[in-house]
Amino acid sequence: MRTLRTIAVVTAPPLLLAAAGLMHPEHLTAATAGHWAGLHIVLLPVFPFLVLGLLIPLWGRPGRDVEGVLTVIVWVSCVGYAAYYTGLDAVAGISAGTVVEHGVHGAARPLFTTGDKLGHSGAYALIVAAVAASAVLCRRHGARVLPGAVILLAACWSFVDSHIFWPRGVLTMLAFAMAFALLTLASRPAADASRLGRLGSTDRRAG
Repeated sequence: MRTLRTIAVVTAPPLLLAAAGLMHPEHLTAATAGHWAGLHIVLLPVFPFLVLGLLIPLWGRPGRDVEGVLTVIVWVSCVGYAAYYTGLDAVAGISAGTVVEHGVHGAARPLFTTGDKLGHSGAYALIVAAVAASAVLCRRHGARVLPGAVILLAACWSFVDSHIFWPRGVLTMLAFAMAFALLTLASRPAADASRLGRLGSTDRRAG
């Protein structure tokens, strides 16, 4: 049950973002500006929680060995992602949508330029966090982490320029959810894995 609850927690942010991507306007126009700005206001606190899928499997005080250094890199990179990607939302989402909604012509383009720079910085920080987290989990749990790590890195790379726009951005968020679920399963404590195995054996015997 604890593993299922953890999976629910780490997959909730990317699944919410995927759902929001289905409602995200493809282009910012006078007709879509209000919805554009409003959606990014709602999503402002959601994007930072995307890193839960990296932080929760690494939960615990880092040591002074290689794993400890990598864990600190994950933490710092996650903070960088949260700060800079929030900047993208604020500038290219809320600000650009607001100025277009109020008819301020020509202001959206420089806001998008600045927002893209902030978003790329945040996405690259997330890639660093994902690489470091995957390395720690591989050291701890071996090859069973690899499927989730591969999907995670692919999702991170796609995220650099896909945001949550349909279709690739939505698929990217779904990939994050799948990766976080796989990493959570792969990194669950040995006692949990043994208990799940015993339950499966009991079910087979009962059948």
